[in-house]
Amino acid sequence: MLSLSADPTKSLTQRIIEHFHRLIAEGKLQSGMKVPSIRSFAESHGVSVSTVVDAYDRLVADGSLVPRQNSGFFVRSFQHASYLNPETVAKESTSFDSLWMLNRIWQNHSAEINPGCGWLPPRWLDEEGLRRTLRNMAVHSAGSMTGYGVPKGYLPLRWKISDCLNHQEIYCPPEQVLMTSGAAHALSLLIHHLIKPGDTVFVDSPGYSLLFAHLKRIGVDIVGVPLTPTGPDLATFTELLAKHQPKAYFTNPRLHNPTGISCSPATAHKILQLAAKHDFLIVEDDVCADIDASARRPLASLDQLERVIYVGSFSKTISPSLRVGYIAAHPDLIEDLAQLKMAMGLTSSEIGERIVYQVLIDGRHRKHLKGLREQLANAQCSARQKLAEAGLIMFNQAPEGIFVWARHPRYEDSRALSSRALDKDIYLAPGHLFTHHEEPTPWLRFNVSYCDNNALFEFLAAA
Repeated sequence: MLSLSADPTKSLTQRIIEHFHRLIAEGKLQSGMKVPSIRSFAESHGVSVSTVVDAYDRLVADGSLVPRQNSGFFVRSFQHASYLNPETVAKESTSFDSLWMLNRIWQNHSAEINPGCGWLPPRWLDEEGLRRTLRNMAVHSAGSMTGYGVPKGYLPLRWKISDCLNHQEIYCPPEQVLMTSGAAHALSLLIHHLIKPGDTVFVDSPGYSLLFAHLKRIGVDIVGVPLTPTGPDLATFTELLAKHQPKAYFTNPRLHNPTGISCSPATAHKILQLAAKHDFLIVEDDVCADIDASARRPLASLDQLERVIYVGSFSKTISPSLRVGYIAAHPDLIEDLAQLKMAMGLTSSEIGERIVYQVLIDGRHRKHLKGLREQLANAQCSARQKLAEAGLIMFNQAPEGIFVWARHPRYEDSRALSSRALDKDIYLAPGHLFTHHEEPTPWLRFNVSYCDNNALFEFLAAA
């Protein structure tokens, strides 16, 4: 029997839904079992039939129940009892292969100690501002919200992005901006359009693991460019160019993932000179631009999108769940990418793009960004101090951005340390995940916004 007096802050519909979720998770309702009919549930619990209809509809929609014509409602057959509650998944042995981050860290969003993840905590983002925007849009939004949108994306947002890029000295009209479903979608579109099987591509090493996965799928020759605290190792870069002719260099020059470094102006100029001399494109992944307290100039500002293709996103500052990113590039390339985007998946989400636009024009968003940068600066200083006290060695000393790249002096392969951490419910990100060959490395990536639990540093010190 459902206790209707429990948690009166929730609606009856939500309490009924949670009631069924709980019974399924606890095994009291098992796969294939029939549940009470709508009318009998309503009568036995003293609630209206319409309330139960609404709850059952939502339970069908979220995959908990299956309706069968003339038979009633049944519990769906789940492969795992943890379907409704991912955080209760039992720890499994893992080899920390290339899918580990997607299959472990991503399944444990609510893990208490999760310094291996790549996103900011929800409490750090402006959730109240997002709720306010949604309420205002529901009441005041003009025009249809049920259509596909246009191929390049919501025009007012592209105008706003154009203004923001102009402030970074990238002079780019809205016609040269293509909206995408996040930065990962942007990279996928660029790879599909620019790169063919057998091409050579340069990447940061270490670098973005999802980028490597995209490149491997199409069978390209991936060449890693090692990094220094001021950007790519230029001597090695030059040596590699004597041996290879890359089609493109995919790089993350600002607040780099996973190392946290930023490319110095001198290094940035040299990269552009090498690109012009050896005729390759540069794909600049700049998803952390809005959290850069130093307001560095992007690579694209140095050549005005002639050879550089610029990728941005709002996942780090507004919400990753909205999946809103963009590409800024030469107008001919944007036209080609817009056609490819339509062929691969039609338009991006105009609703998500409208939400982002409303957030950006809200006068409070700039204050949110300022506070976010301050939070990250404080978290960087705290995390670095505690990591040093635990005996770890850091790759660079600049306390900026989301990530710290550090190594434990007792481990030559960080997979061993990460495996031990799992026994303590600590989710680390071993460094081999960020190399295209997945070779053993002592380095680990730490997300400073999740380094506020002393148990993490106690484990590292005792390891």
